[in-house]
Amino acid sequence: MQQDVVQQEGHPRGLYLLFVVEMAERFSYYGMRAIFVLFLIKALLISKEAASNIYGSFTGLVYLTPLIGGYISDRYWGNRRSIVIGGLLMALGQFFMFCSGSSLYSPSAQPLMLAALTTLIIGNGFFKPNISTLIGQLYPKGDKRVDGAFTIFYMGINLGAFFSPLICGSLGEKYDAAGASLPAEFRWGFLAACIGMLISVAIFLLLKDKHIVDPDGNPVGLVPVPKENKPELTASSEIAAGVTSPQQIMAFAVLGVVLVAAFKHFLELDWIGSFIFGSSIAIPLMIICDRSLNREEREKIFVIFILAFFVIFFWSAFEQAGASLTLFAEQQIDRGMSIKIPGILIVLVLSAICVYLARFFSWFFLLGKTSESALSIMPVILFISLYFLGYIQTFVQNEVPASWFQSINPLGIVVMAPLFSILWGWLGKRNMEPPSPLKMAAGLALLCLGYIVIAFGVKGVDASVKISMWWLVILYLLHTTGELCLSPIGLSMVSKLAPARFASLLMGTWFLSNAAANKLAGTLSALIPPGAGEVKAEAAAKIPVFLGYAIPDLYTFFMIFIVMSGVAAILLLILYRFLERMMHGVK
Repeated sequence: MQQDVVQQEGHPRGLYLLFVVEMAERFSYYGMRAIFVLFLIKALLISKEAASNIYGSFTGLVYLTPLIGGYISDRYWGNRRSIVIGGLLMALGQFFMFCSGSSLYSPSAQPLMLAALTTLIIGNGFFKPNISTLIGQLYPKGDKRVDGAFTIFYMGINLGAFFSPLICGSLGEKYDAAGASLPAEFRWGFLAACIGMLISVAIFLLLKDKHIVDPDGNPVGLVPVPKENKPELTASSEIAAGVTSPQQIMAFAVLGVVLVAAFKHFLELDWIGSFIFGSSIAIPLMIICDRSLNREEREKIFVIFILAFFVIFFWSAFEQAGASLTLFAEQQIDRGMSIKIPGILIVLVLSAICVYLARFFSWFFLLGKTSESALSIMPVILFISLYFLGYIQTFVQNEVPASWFQSINPLGIVVMAPLFSILWGWLGKRNMEPPSPLKMAAGLALLCLGYIVIAFGVKGVDASVKISMWWLVILYLLHTTGELCLSPIGLSMVSKLAPARFASLLMGTWFLSNAAANKLAGTLSALIPPGAGEVKAEAAAKIPVFLGYAIPDLYTFFMIFIVMSGVAAILLLILYRFLERMMHGVK
């Protein structure tokens, strides 16, 4: 009986299962992303401009397909099946990336890469929305532990994102003694990402029936009830559900096609970008025109859409981390640093991790002390044996891989997220907590400040001169504080402002802004000026132009993001009182 009380006060084991599954999946995704642009340029010999656009299209579609995956899951497959199918597709995609890296300089390398991206995009569409949905189903309605559960889950995301660039980057981003890239080594980073994804699926398959259950022990996330078995909706309940007529749906579909064609013809975007931006306008318009909305609900939804517009400017600058900032780190950051970790220290750290994992598995599987001791001792004996046999040696790294810098943000999230939670709580108790739009304006301002720092670091510096890595570290730390002011606040705001019948759809629409932002990030990344490694005559012919202005150096390039995020922060600061009134008391 005492055990039941403790379990009720804590979190269900299913949460920790989803924590591990998501951590392994994020390890796979961010590990691949950390070396992706470098792989395109160094191994597949694709230009920086084309690589940036491929990166933007890929990450943009990654945020778009969850709308489709969530729809199929809700109506046909259920959460569990969608997670398994999505996970296997993503593992297959990472394996295709490995095959592409193993087929360099052959005609099949680029087709394999494109097949990999397509498979990853589709798989992510099924995986991403469904694993988050399962968390809420583990708890009874109104349970106060749910907020804490999502905080724990968010930690899993960032732990996976922290370790992946370090491991996949170390395996894939290799250089010879002269500093030249070794293109064939990228495949091992993709293989590590593939293994991480397979581990995620395997853990879920093995333990889902035991732990993915509601408080009464009933399985959740199964195939939805067939339509013929669901109760019929009355006329009034159809209105309450927010039904849009077939004529309206057709009209907005036509509008979407027109918008896609307009973006393609007048702005000369590619088809993927045109589709993402067209959808980002047509779908919100369809929602706001729904006839079941009253005035207050419509104003709250307008707030969501207005803030989603500002969010595009934040993420398009923030997501330079996987594109232009990685290229910048590789070309113009002095990454020389002597890292030496004795083999015995590696053994001690691995042993400590295994002891901790043994305690976790013992609790998770309800094992006895004898089993826990065995799980603790056997890996320790193995590591000690490998050390004395010479397989675990001193780790030496004389240069920090460019991909490692992408671990700064998730580490900052893990460290600073609890501090921000305490800060908002402290201000809230004193009626001093700023409203959500003002917090998001602060996030944009901090993003702008990060780019001001790096612009100052490169001002007047020739492309052949490398600057200290601390400029880039400070940028990432400032961007992390900006993310904590904007990302979780935005998600919470959508859940509070959205009418219940539109909650999932509006959350999906919120992620449409991420899709548009990531595509825009790739487009802007393509503007990065030629680096020191490029031939001068060839580089002079490639100076990019943005809105009629030449981008001859990095200082001018970073000024794009300073102006963009700074103006957005000022406008949001001006508008926040107006938006606060439209929120009708929601904080």
